[in-house]
Amino acid sequence: MKNAFLLFKIKHQTALAAVLLMCLVMIAPASAAPAPNMPSLPIPAINVAVGAADSPQDLALTIQIIALITVLSMAPAILLMLTSFTRILVVLGFIRGAIGLQQTPPNQVVASMALFLTIFTMGPVWNEVYSSAVAPYMQEEIPVQTALERTMGPIRQFMFRQTRERELSLMLRLSGEGQPAGQDDVPTMTLIPAFVLSELKTAFQMGIVIYIPFIVVDMIVASILMSMGMMMLPPSMISLPFKILLFVMADGWNLIVASLVTSFN
Repeated sequence: MKNAFLLFKIKHQTALAAVLLMCLVMIAPASAAPAPNMPSLPIPAINVAVGAADSPQDLALTIQIIALITVLSMAPAILLMLTSFTRILVVLGFIRGAIGLQQTPPNQVVASMALFLTIFTMGPVWNEVYSSAVAPYMQEEIPVQTALERTMGPIRQFMFRQTRERELSLMLRLSGEGQPAGQDDVPTMTLIPAFVLSELKTAFQMGIVIYIPFIVVDMIVASILMSMGMMMLPPSMISLPFKILLFVMADGWNLIVASLVTSFN
């Protein structure tokens, strides 16, 4: 018995030594120095340095690059605050909540749909901005300041069309500024929050109209279940397929999209 155990131990030690030897053989070529005739690949180097500008044009270009990076970092906030994205996204969220669906459609689908509807509704504004500001600036016909003023012109007109007088008066009163003589005297920083408040108010009004038919379906289903004595059965579980069927049969998506697009005219 003892001899068998010793033989088993010797065999296992021999196998372990063989495995270690194979590992050393496999590692050795990788850690060894390259052969003298083997061509070596150059390793690229990246240098980032800050130095003095050689001319005023270099400084102006640097400032433009910094401004561009700042604008790109603020692009989501600009998209939310200055376009129709807020109203569209809130209304689409109301639809999902009114039907009773938690994650259908997913958040990515809802946000993407709101984004492309925003591009569609803001198309005339972007075309006017491009023709009056971007194209002349790229052709070096106007300076940066003039391009910025022409860019904000169509956007301010769009925001004024969608902003309610009550919200605009509220923001003017909170800012401590006097009554402006016209739209040109209203600061953009005062117009933006008034526009967002108006968009939220309009979106909630549309959401209430969307909720009413689905609330009626819930009430009818709950009344039927109560009359049948099924008080332990959740009415929302029974009414969900009926609400989806009602939304599909009424061509709900087309009605919602048409209402959203026409509400900006």
